[in-house]
Amino acid sequence: MLKTVVKISKVNNLSDARYCAGMGVDLLGFSMDEIPVEKFREMRGWLAGVQIVGETTSTDVDAIREMVENFQPDYIQVASFEVLESLKALGLPLILRVDFATDNLPALFQSTAALVDTFLVESSDDFAHLDQATVNLLDAWAFKYPILVGFGITESNVNEVLEQVPAKGVALSGGQEIRPGYSEMDDLMNVLEVLETED
Repeated sequence: MLKTVVKISKVNNLSDARYCAGMGVDLLGFSMDEIPVEKFREMRGWLAGVQIVGETTSTDVDAIREMVENFQPDYIQVASFEVLESLKALGLPLILRVDFATDNLPALFQSTAALVDTFLVESSDDFAHLDQATVNLLDAWAFKYPILVGFGITESNVNEVLEQVPAKGVALSGGQEIRPGYSEMDDLMNVLEVLETED
């Protein structure tokens, strides 16, 4: 069991998916843009007790609807606020991926909060880290809106960040599979082990 909600993004192989589900991860994200539906269905058949997030960067509402019909996710994650209104009719909770480095987040949060279940805050800045100024901003936003912190999380700072930021949880990225059963998961595994509780 984990001490906060954890979403793993960009899961693309069964060994990672099963490991994360076994650790008690709440949300497993699969790219509907990249993974063939057949491969996804095969993986999903092995998973239990975890919610599936269908991730897409598409801005074509009809294409997204078709993907949702094929993948049957529990949540839909998009990267464009413009599609939210149209997708709300599908009746699934919506996750909006936003960019700490480039988006006007206060305005975006305010204008879309009624449509969004969760905001996934990532950063396109490869050097972005959770310094105190950033943590203070996240704290102010998390007090008002349901956010997942999706950048700068490490095994050494995750507990401290969660103590300072009343976030809904954290989001981490799955690793590329090097060969069947082996992937670059070390950082993710280390964070999950830190978040594990004794219960």
